[in-house]
Amino acid sequence: MRTLASHPASQFMPPSQTSISPDASGAALDAATGRRFTPARAALWLSILAVALIATLLASLAVGSSGVPLSDLLVAGAPSESVAILWQVRLPRVLLAAAVGACLAAAGACFQSLLRNPLADPYILGISGGAGLGAIISGLLAPAAGLAVLMLRPTAAFIGSLAAVSLLLALTRGTGRMLPETMILMGVVINATIMAAIMFIITVADFSRYQGTMYWLMGNLSSPTWPELALVFGCLLPGAAALSLMGGTLNVLSGGEELASQLGVNVPRARLAVLCAASLITAAAVSLAGLVGFVGLMIPHMGRLWLGPDNRLLVPASALLGAIALVTADTLARALFAPTQIPVGVITALGGGPCFLWMFARSRRRDLGQGS
Repeated sequence: MRTLASHPASQFMPPSQTSISPDASGAALDAATGRRFTPARAALWLSILAVALIATLLASLAVGSSGVPLSDLLVAGAPSESVAILWQVRLPRVLLAAAVGACLAAAGACFQSLLRNPLADPYILGISGGAGLGAIISGLLAPAAGLAVLMLRPTAAFIGSLAAVSLLLALTRGTGRMLPETMILMGVVINATIMAAIMFIITVADFSRYQGTMYWLMGNLSSPTWPELALVFGCLLPGAAALSLMGGTLNVLSGGEELASQLGVNVPRARLAVLCAASLITAAAVSLAGLVGFVGLMIPHMGRLWLGPDNRLLVPASALLGAIALVTADTLARALFAPTQIPVGVITALGGGPCFLWMFARSRRRDLGQGS
């Protein structure tokens, strides 16, 4: 009996594919899922999602405990306090939520395809935790503010995320086979160890340096500066673009490394490129927003249900869906108990947990139906 945790690689590429070219991998996915990939179809869906994202951003800008209307952002002669709230408080936060959601969802889609594991996710695999540990350590090295610190934190987060994913791959390959159950177990162990290290550093270090760390660990989108936004978008745009351009390669890699090698793909180079790009955008998100769970897990699955598993469409669509989802979650975090603001990670966990259970039950019912 199969479960969501042990779902084979055929979720991403049919096992009957044994002698195809990399360019034909998308066609095989189309035949297996009944969803044909065409540039026109991809452009249509991405346009729809882009419009939905813009609408979500505008709706989120209109929500706030201060009661400032969105029209004050465009009307000449609006009160300076209202303009300051919209431009300096709401807009940066909404944009950060969109960027973080896009980073985590795109990275999750790529990890799931690359590792052929439907439960692969930056949070569950410990990659977000590694980035968080790097960001925490950077606070010890450079407690003062400034441009150097602004660059040090995401750099340290990137190194931490790469170290976590490298350790995960080394441990799982050491067992002989990259089984989904083994990879998830190793990821949970790595994540627990990293979180223990983070709590140890917070406990023994100067507490004044980490006063807001606990809130950050639950996902914190408050008060980003424009330079910080420029940094995260500077990582997101090229990283997501690179991952989207590698969608065809991801389609082949999702069929297995042996098959990809037979098709002429330089597997180590392609895997390294995907891991670096996905770790980069994960680190950029974690360095500013902290540990936000379930976005990188649930959004790619929703994208596959609606659009199919072809990564040429799935990766950019997951980025847009992730942005929509996290902006919506942050709006709820600001509005449900206003003026009190709860961490956005609480909202994603409350929504993602039941959604994951529903998908697990759905997978079990499908597997039981196939076995009968």
